[in-house]
Amino acid sequence: MITLKVNDKSYQVDASPDMPLLWVLRDLLGLTGTKYGCGVAQCGACTVHLNGEAVRSCVTKVSRAQGQNVVTIEGLSLNNDHPLQKAWAEFDVPQCGYCQSGQLMSAAVLLRENASPTDQDIDDAMSGNICRCGTYQRMRQAIHKAAQMQKEGGKS
Repeated sequence: MITLKVNDKSYQVDASPDMPLLWVLRDLLGLTGTKYGCGVAQCGACTVHLNGEAVRSCVTKVSRAQGQNVVTIEGLSLNNDHPLQKAWAEFDVPQCGYCQSGQLMSAAVLLRENASPTDQDIDDAMSGNICRCGTYQRMRQAIHKAAQMQKEGGKS
């Protein structure tokens, strides 16, 4: 049994220590917001936070997460009221939506580490996340808007 703390809840899972965290989250815990994209950490659809760091859950062994703090898209905010989620809706960022949970999780780490990112900062931080629909410009606008909202006292 492996003990995990996911979105501030403790879980005991019966999984091989080598099982990818993605499959534990999706198949064993039912947290399906984190998506499978490529399986080789190249697309970013499976991005979650592990102790505040953006990691690709498709290649992160569940044993690495034991006793650590994992946050998935479901745990980014209680009511979808994180500034990024609000800005994502305002700028109508998702097209198909498949990559968006990973995009949001990467953007959340960016804004935590850099409250006033430039376009280049955003492009650099988000370069590991692929959007087949090409909504990169709307994502950039939404990240700038979320940064502004955080500065004005919005939730971080």
